[in-house]
Amino acid sequence: MNEKFDFSQVDKILDAHGREERYIIAILQEIQEHYHYLPREVFPHLSRELKMSEARIYSVATFYENFSLEPKGKYVIRICDGTACHVRRSVPILERLRAELGLSEKKKTTDDLLFTIETVSCLGACGLAPVLTINDVVHPAMTPEKASALLKELKEAEKNA
Repeated sequence: MNEKFDFSQVDKILDAHGREERYIIAILQEIQEHYHYLPREVFPHLSRELKMSEARIYSVATFYENFSLEPKGKYVIRICDGTACHVRRSVPILERLRAELGLSEKKKTTDDLLFTIETVSCLGACGLAPVLTINDVVHPAMTPEKASALLKELKEAEKNA
């Protein structure tokens, strides 16, 4: 990230919500939607602008599982490992995608910030198992081969963008 953080987008988000503490969750959601995570630089700025402590903002950001303090890729791939998906072999899908992207359980995001792979306990689509989502779009009846093909499509789209 740059030496000097540009708060213009954060300020637009704050302006849209009236700079009120009661909108902290919506504000954090929009900031994360823009940056794909919550940059540490925003916490002192939000503290000043919303007149609430950094610790309180941080506690909200870390309480909810959907918030991330680590950069995420442009494409967030979530692989379900709930019971139905696990039984229908979601683990080989996860292993294939990690291998193709050079990721692991500890390293979840590619260096170019294009892909993040996460496992989740349930995506609520058990009848379609095994399931993965890419930026919240559900891809049912997944196999390692289908997952590889999806990855290839995304990489091609990026090359042609």
